[in-house]
Amino acid sequence: MRNYIQPGNAVTIPAPVGGALGGAGVLVDSLFGIASHDALEAEDLTLQLTGIVEVAKAAVALTVGAKVYWDATAGKITTVSVGNTLVGVAVAAAAGGDALARVRLNATF
Repeated sequence: MRNYIQPGNAVTIPAPVGGALGGAGVLVDSLFGIASHDALEAEDLTLQLTGIVEVAKAAVALTVGAKVYWDATAGKITTVSVGNTLVGVAVAAAAGGDALARVRLNATF
């Protein structure tokens, strides 16, 4: 196929304002992924868009299969949909006090 570019599991974009730290969630408009490496603002940044990742979580409990949203202000996964972006589903239960969540990234956009 002549117009095929790549599988799309990861994408390289300019790092957003403030840059990004490797392993952190990054939301650019409707594009969400996990930074594969540190990048300063406007440097090339590779975002992992698919797969199962472990990411910072708000003080909320998660059940397996729960929809999870990215709270860009807090820089954490949450179950609160209002004002946040759907990014995937929890693949492991997590207690409210747990700092991390295991999430299957949605990659629908």
